[in-house]
Amino acid sequence: MKNSKIAKFILALLLLVTPVLGLFNSKPVQAAIKTEKVATGSVMKKIKKSGKLIVGTSADYPPLEFTKSGHGKTQYVGIDMELAKDIAKDLHVKLVVKNMSFDSLLVALETGKVDMVISGMSPTPERKQSVAFSNIYYRAKGDYFLVNKKDAHKYTTIASLKGKTVGAQTGSLQYDEIKKQMPDSTLKGLNKVNNLVLALQSGKDTALVLEELTAKAYQENNPNLVAIKSNLKTTQSGNAVAMAKGQPDLVNAVNKTIKRVKKENLIDKKYLPAAAKEMKTANKHNTMLAYWNYFLKGIWYTIVITIFSVLIGIILGTLLALMRLSKNPLIHWIAVCYIEFIRGTPQMVQILFVYFGIGYLISNMSALLAGIIAIGLNSGAYVAEDIRSGINSLPKGQNEAARSLGLSRSEAYRYVIIPQAIKNIWPALGNEFITLVKDSSLVSVIGVGELMYQTQLVQTSTYKGVLPLFIAMIIYFILTFSLTRLLNHFEKRMKKNG
Repeated sequence: MKNSKIAKFILALLLLVTPVLGLFNSKPVQAAIKTEKVATGSVMKKIKKSGKLIVGTSADYPPLEFTKSGHGKTQYVGIDMELAKDIAKDLHVKLVVKNMSFDSLLVALETGKVDMVISGMSPTPERKQSVAFSNIYYRAKGDYFLVNKKDAHKYTTIASLKGKTVGAQTGSLQYDEIKKQMPDSTLKGLNKVNNLVLALQSGKDTALVLEELTAKAYQENNPNLVAIKSNLKTTQSGNAVAMAKGQPDLVNAVNKTIKRVKKENLIDKKYLPAAAKEMKTANKHNTMLAYWNYFLKGIWYTIVITIFSVLIGIILGTLLALMRLSKNPLIHWIAVCYIEFIRGTPQMVQILFVYFGIGYLISNMSALLAGIIAIGLNSGAYVAEDIRSGINSLPKGQNEAARSLGLSRSEAYRYVIIPQAIKNIWPALGNEFITLVKDSSLVSVIGVGELMYQTQLVQTSTYKGVLPLFIAMIIYFILTFSLTRLLNHFEKRMKKNG
């Protein structure tokens, strides 16, 4: 009997997975999996048609790309952003910046979420296999160790960091350099530089490896940090603009702008002075009060994500619970496979898959919509189990009594079973709703401007790591505490009505 159940489960899992595999065999998705995921010559046509140039960046790398608050809005500034403005100007289109994790940028480029990437990216041979690059527009002078001021005399070379933890941005050249040239050190990779700096200041890391300008930027804006020229053999070939393969017209246009920028020496005369000015301004006005609108915007997005994810979770969860309780073997095992698959895979992976995978088939799917769908689909699996346990906890006589009164099976569930089950599982559902508030922070990885995303922007803009996180924790507590009080209120009303 046990083997028979296992066989049925495997069969149902295959039935569920086969359509998915068939989807991946379809031409649109195969195109997304291949190296050339964007149709040849399509990006320039898209840019001209929409009148927008969508540039992907990881805005935590001053003075190349970082953020500032201006007129209540987030503004992207720095050397790379000035170049992006000039490229958009030469193309006679509007610049739109998408800020996301550095290690997600090339995926976004290959799946058409952005038209190009300008984020201090070097054209390595590995990257060239997946995307095309422009000519070099800026060449760094080397890598630096960023250390705490009290340790400046101790950690100045590779040898001095033996046995110590050294951090670098995931996916960066510095990350690879540490791995190859510092085998006696412990490598720690994080996707945000501001998180690396926070780890350094809190003693989690002994040193960071950053490109010269970025290391000096943090030194200038934080008196407790010191930038020291490293003795790493840099593989830095310079920074270039990344674009999808098969876009010669776009590459030529970008190279034309870069040629003009070099000829007029705009990086030294215009871009770098402008970035330095923005950094000094941010340093003077980096109080948390000046960034209240960031947190307010983050709260709004967090609430929107939570509300719509709850709705999806309840509807889908109820459907899955009824499917799992169905006497139809196929329907039952499809529900089991979905629930087990969703509960057995990380939610962040699901978010990335919905945005970059399914989002490729639906090109106009926004990051916000993808985040809501992913969290809602995940929540549905957990809500389904809550509802199923609530239904199973009821005496069988409830269903039999309802059927004896002439109610159909669906009517019995609608008017008798589910209302009673909801009362029993209300605390469990409440916990799921509270979890959704906190899980909304995961969508920051795809650039949704919820509370955690806004907190990271504040960290980057103010060069402060702990205080923005503390404020975010307080806000999350207020949100979850308020929701808990509301859920308890409804629970008491249900008990009175019961």
